[in-house]
Amino acid sequence: MRLNRRMAAVAAVAVVAAAGLTACSSSKKNDSAASGSGGAKSSGSAPAKMVTVKLQLQWVTQAQFAGYIAAFGKGFYKAQGLNVSIIPAGTDTVPQTTVDDGGSADFAIAWVPKALQSREKGANITDVGQVFQKSGTLQISMKKKNITSVADLKGKNVGDWGFGNEYELFAGMTRNGLNPGKDVKIVQQQFDMNAFLAGDIDAAQAMIYNEYAQVLEAKNPDTGKLYQPSDLNVINWNDVGTSMLQDAIWANTTKLKDPAFQATTVKFLTASYQGWIYCAAHAQECRDLVVKAGSKLGASHQLWQTNEANKLVWPSPQGIGMVDKTAWDRTISIASQTKNADGQTVLKAAPTGLAYTNDYTVKADAALKKMGLDTTGANFQPITVTLNPGGS
Repeated sequence: MRLNRRMAAVAAVAVVAAAGLTACSSSKKNDSAASGSGGAKSSGSAPAKMVTVKLQLQWVTQAQFAGYIAAFGKGFYKAQGLNVSIIPAGTDTVPQTTVDDGGSADFAIAWVPKALQSREKGANITDVGQVFQKSGTLQISMKKKNITSVADLKGKNVGDWGFGNEYELFAGMTRNGLNPGKDVKIVQQQFDMNAFLAGDIDAAQAMIYNEYAQVLEAKNPDTGKLYQPSDLNVINWNDVGTSMLQDAIWANTTKLKDPAFQATTVKFLTASYQGWIYCAAHAQECRDLVVKAGSKLGASHQLWQTNEANKLVWPSPQGIGMVDKTAWDRTISIASQTKNADGQTVLKAAPTGLAYTNDYTVKADAALKKMGLDTTGANFQPITVTLNPGGS
């Protein structure tokens, strides 16, 4: 999820969750014989000298970050000689700046346009691993509203989170001939679905792995049962063509000049990607690891989130973590050209310098292939998740 003010009460437990992730380690041996997308091969015993690494998440402990939590819980980081602390974000955390000069973390998870905005303002950061290959942001509406396309948003109350989360929406409207400042009524959407369920918002923003599920966990007053996908219309920005890259792994650009940190980066990416490979075939176990790590969300909601996060990672035709230049260029174009209601864009210009590199991911993917693991997710199959009331 994007970093925001949502779930402030949950954020209060971030320090506790961080301590749990730092202190707990898996006492179970890694699966040794599996290969392919579900492989859990360890690369061997942990080296005698461990390197301490801090990973800053973009938000609270949840299955959006299942791959990293699995890499910790299954001992993949340890096998690479890394002593990793996973740090959840609070309401005021800007994750990408934690790896800037003098920052508190070695690696951070952040959406690409927001991180590049920080970079444009001077942050010394580089995208070293593009884990999510697709956007998870939707605009959803009730079937009875008859909003089946972007053009149908005209004259409607359209929910908008703001904080840089709105650019796919604004780009989509602009591409379809709508002026976001005149043709729709933009409603400041809170980071929940209450206003949408109450009918105050005609089309609401929702992450497919979170808020969309929140609606499906709520009771439909017309039927007395939970809402079903058939009760909703969904606009997916991947289909519209205005999606932007989201969860990526960021590191300090200057530190990447250090051969020792370069080696650490390859090891960190190798273990992290191994975690996502494991979750591709072990969604329920990864859900359990997330819950154990301190998630405050319900079990069925977290399984949904694990499954949907997997869909954003897989397939990765070029290999997990590789930055696809077409998707990168589209993100830059949208972030540079699309204006919000105030006439501002995320980026003033295309980034210069080492904004991203595939160098370390190429080496990490090669190491995973030597373990017999599938780095593309060619055989990935999502599971079917049944959501319970409230996500329990």
